[in-house]
Amino acid sequence: MPRMLDVSDAVRAEIGDEEADRLLAGENAPGSYDCTSCRTPGDSEQERTSTVLFIGEETAVLAFAHATCLPSQVVQVTEEQLQGAVRSIATEESTAGAVPEQAVLGVTSGLVLIAGELHPALVVEPTAPIVRPGTTGAGDDFLPLLIEQGFMPLTAIESVPPVLHGWSVLLAMGQLHAVLQPGTNGGQPVAWWQAHLPLQVTEGWRAAANKHQQVLMFAAPVGSIGRQPREDLLRGALDKAAANGKLVAATLPLAGT
Repeated sequence: MPRMLDVSDAVRAEIGDEEADRLLAGENAPGSYDCTSCRTPGDSEQERTSTVLFIGEETAVLAFAHATCLPSQVVQVTEEQLQGAVRSIATEESTAGAVPEQAVLGVTSGLVLIAGELHPALVVEPTAPIVRPGTTGAGDDFLPLLIEQGFMPLTAIESVPPVLHGWSVLLAMGQLHAVLQPGTNGGQPVAWWQAHLPLQVTEGWRAAANKHQQVLMFAAPVGSIGRQPREDLLRGALDKAAANGKLVAATLPLAGT
């Protein structure tokens, strides 16, 4: 059955007419999928679905999203993001033509109270275990990889974590665009995480970011935090993750306004 797929001209140009036509005919497209934007299930036989092509320096990954979440597009990311954050993991071999599940970084913004003062914070949690680039296995190297980059393990959230120089949070026109990390060999910073679409933040969060000119970033392995609808519940989940030794953090300078 033909899928209700949208393949943009940009995506078609990258994957070629033959592959695009196969997708539209339903030969290579999944029936059900997890939306690469909102991470909830979708069905390309029942609802309009966008093809989203993530391209690194050497690798490209084709993902799918609800058309209401994202238009079909090409997204440039770093090779590290594709090898780590968009890592393919094994799926059931019994499903013919299955598309491997992909780990993406979920980012939540919120205000965190430390020593009587509110600080703007980002909480990062992958949707699946992250393994070290170039390795295979069932482990999760997300926190060790960040610790190697300079993030500090926390057992409790009692003080503002140290500033991690070279990293920054890009805020433009009042919206969150990316978390930047140092480029190789002292080059221009590159996106460690980049929003598919700029994320809205609250007036209070933006005001606190402009006041402090820095943002706290907390990171935890998959399953440690979850989607919390309120900031008090988010703080409770952060405290629990810290107590369980599953939280790292750093203070990142603010780039933009």
